[in-house]
Amino acid sequence: MGGSASELKGPDLTAGVEAADVPDGGTLLGHAHGEAALLFRRGAEAFAVGATCTHYGGPLGEGLVVGDQIHCPWHHACFDLRTGHALGAPALRDLPCWQVERQGTRLYVRGPASGRPPAPPPRAPASVVIVGAGAAGNAAAEMLRREGYAGPVTMIGADDTVPVDRPNLSKDYLAGTAPEEWIPLRDPDFYRAQAIELLLGVRVTALDSGRKTVALSDGGERAYGALLLATGADPVRLGIPGADKPHVMTLRSLADSRRIIAKAQGAKRAVVIGASFIGLEVAGALRARGLEIDVVAPEARPLERVLGPELGDFIRELHESHGVRFHLQRKPASFDDGAVTLDDGRSLPCDLVVTGVGVRPRLALAEQAGLRIDRGVAVDEYLATSAPDVYAAGDIARWPDGRSGQAIRVEHWVVAERQGQAAARNMLGRRQPFRDVPFFWSQHYDVPINYVGHAEGWDQIQVAGSIAGKDCLVGYRARGRIAAVASIYRDQDSLAIEAAMGRGDDAAIEALFGSRAE
Repeated sequence: MGGSASELKGPDLTAGVEAADVPDGGTLLGHAHGEAALLFRRGAEAFAVGATCTHYGGPLGEGLVVGDQIHCPWHHACFDLRTGHALGAPALRDLPCWQVERQGTRLYVRGPASGRPPAPPPRAPASVVIVGAGAAGNAAAEMLRREGYAGPVTMIGADDTVPVDRPNLSKDYLAGTAPEEWIPLRDPDFYRAQAIELLLGVRVTALDSGRKTVALSDGGERAYGALLLATGADPVRLGIPGADKPHVMTLRSLADSRRIIAKAQGAKRAVVIGASFIGLEVAGALRARGLEIDVVAPEARPLERVLGPELGDFIRELHESHGVRFHLQRKPASFDDGAVTLDDGRSLPCDLVVTGVGVRPRLALAEQAGLRIDRGVAVDEYLATSAPDVYAAGDIARWPDGRSGQAIRVEHWVVAERQGQAAARNMLGRRQPFRDVPFFWSQHYDVPINYVGHAEGWDQIQVAGSIAGKDCLVGYRARGRIAAVASIYRDQDSLAIEAAMGRGDDAAIEALFGSRAE
């Protein structure tokens, strides 16, 4: 993320800066060795790392330092300040990291910091098989190698592409502002270099946990020492007349996004079924391509079930200001050639239909194998299933949430990646409970919405700041406790809330609302 020296801001940190110019517990933006660099000081210690997040380029100087970790303000990736290692998704690539030398009152950024090799894993399965090549599966495969596992790793994916950045498929890529080369999480050479065997376009048809084997759709079989189920979810398809017509599409894979783009290039009008995050992101992306958009949904407000009425009204008004038309408290009755007929008899002309009415976790393989099911694959705090050496992560996993004291299942990209990473560590005997606070983000035109925590319901919604002014925290309070917080342009507060939830510090969360409430 560097650039030429003339493009880089701040002082040349290799030439040295006064230690007093770096606030204690704060950062100084500069450059070093042709890279944008961030100098952080804590007492007598100082650290220097790259200044931009390796996920989407977020400015780390606007993030939050917690212990020896720096967290990105945009999508909450975290990195080790001592090594630059990417510790938590969604970032998978390390930051540049340099040694800092103190001479008198000045700090100098020198050569690359020496990386710490991981401690040898306490356990090394004979082999690892990963069923699913999405967020959780890919993150697990990468973490196995980062943790020093040298045995065979096989990742099996039903799609015919390498793992891709799925959140982008309904955002910039669909809008035409992100090139296709941004979409693969890694290129094929990466997997070859890491000795990760990719079986693409292949499904696992049976799991025998007694024999520790999986049967494949191509007739093959793989044995495993440890297995990760990361099968993800399938889009819900409406069982109404015309749902199988070629212009009626869902969005889950890169192939889906490509089909929608191809159809949109010759289209003038599109109908989006469902006012979900995916549906509304698709609506915004297709508006960016110049299509007229109608959104049909049964709710009274978009996203009210997740974000409440205040944010739901704001999101509706935001989309309407960009020309989107809503048909709420309505359902499609049929999809016809060139139109969608609603349940009140009205007809909406269109060239393209995208349905975004939810997903269903792919549980068939786990059910066939006799794993314990509880509205998902039941796992313990280490993400282990009821079968020996079989783990589950991502959309299918229901795990014990330490904050709420309940088992939850969450269909979010970052959660899936972090669970994949945690499962990989635990396969190797690290015994690290999964206690990450759920996080997701959504983008609507120029407005990002971040959400931390988990609230399936609430008794009260509390707002700090101004929703209309696009500067707010929205707290979802259940049984007197703030269970989740959505935010708009309150990035540091969102990071602070995630950290507070992680350590069980409700007082810190309440302070943010108490000092800034409307």
